Amino acid sequence: MATGPHGPPASCCGTVSPPLACLPRSPASSPRSPGSPRWAWQLDPPWIPPVIDATDLTKCFGPLVAVNGLSFEIGRGEVVGLLGPNGAGKTTTLRMLTGYLPPSRGAVTIAGLDVLRSSLEVRRRIGYLPESVPLYGELRVGEMLEFHGQLHRMDRSRRRERSAFVLERVGLTERRTQRIDNLSKGLRQRVGLAVALLADPELLILDEPTSGLDPLQRMEVRDLIRELARERTVLVSSHILPEVEAVCDRVLILHRGRLAADGRPADLVRELGGTGHLSLTAELGPDTGQAAELLRKLPGVASLKVVDASQAANAGEEPINHPSLRSFELTGEGELAAVVGELARDRSWVIHQLAWQRATLEELFASIALDMNEALLDGMAPAVAPLAPLAPTAHTEPTAHTEPTTPTEPTAPTEPTTPTAPTTPTDPDAPGADS
Repeated sequence: MATGPHGPPASCCGTVSPPLACLPRSPASSPRSPGSPRWAWQLDPPWIPPVIDATDLTKCFGPLVAVNGLSFEIGRGEVVGLLGPNGAGKTTTLRMLTGYLPPSRGAVTIAGLDVLRSSLEVRRRIGYLPESVPLYGELRVGEMLEFHGQLHRMDRSRRRERSAFVLERVGLTERRTQRIDNLSKGLRQRVGLAVALLADPELLILDEPTSGLDPLQRMEVRDLIRELARERTVLVSSHILPEVEAVCDRVLILHRGRLAADGRPADLVRELGGTGHLSLTAELGPDTGQAAELLRKLPGVASLKVVDASQAANAGEEPINHPSLRSFELTGEGELAAVVGELARDRSWVIHQLAWQRATLEELFASIALDMNEALLDGMAPAVAPLAPLAPTAHTEPTAHTEPTTPTEPTAPTEPTTPTAPTTPTDPDAPGADS
């Protein structure tokens, strides 16, 4: 799609007029400093579109509305997490953002370019890592990058330069000649990241990048994502909330295909998640059976939850095995810690921990989901109902994948199981180069 020299992109109906702030100012209204060029004061900085701009994004599979009216923007340099339980619409949303699926309604632009009308240019700007990384197992790591470099129509020197760079970036330089079939799942995820980075995209989209990895592999991939985020815009889809909280500057929370919350993790936790809870771990002695009831009766206690004492030990400490050891999480108002501490002294409890724990994204997400479910049941919010039959948004280029026929959230596309190592790209327009 064409863009004006100082304004937003042209639409299918003609060039959109630039904002008033971008128009030349009159000399009377904009004085200039003596000696400066006459044109120095005539134009403001050019308008820069967001990297992702989604408006009323909706996707239907038969009677099911998988994504319902999503609207959001992601600016340059942001690291954003797309959160939601399985079936919330995360993968469907990502596949519409990347051009894999046409929306039933709404529109998406990437850096000001319409995803459907400027499909090829958009895909050149995106590095996409699907949940199931499509790799040719019989190829070596270097050969896989060579193949995708051909799909991107890079010349030979450029392919070599970028391959060497991304292999070093993801820590696979020593694995260049190793067959992909012989790599662990964590290393294959790194190969997928290398493929996504090969064309030096300005936007990196990662769908469940740590799915199926062990804790050490998840930590390595998380650190790598954090490092990559210094150089480009990153959108990460996940249902592992602590990982998103550790990596992302901002989160979008989906629930039943709708946008339930949008903001910085700390702000959302503070505004919607409350102040957290008071954590108590103590040896209760003869009060073991009645401690919960004693705590509930304290003034200011709003809720009480009994938790596994073995999980309540401080980091780096061994769990204490004691028959009367119990742990509780309390919420409430006032000087709750002081009230609980006074009760513990009066009852001669041996306190191992008594401290406020801040609310987490996980608690916030559970609260949001519960509130939305209650609203739907009470009729306070419209249910996700089937839309009227809608024709797909008009576009000039065919998408790389067909729409699934079953009303379930589509899984990531898979490559043929027994392919031969291709020497020339069979579909240079397909987004496989970014997956």
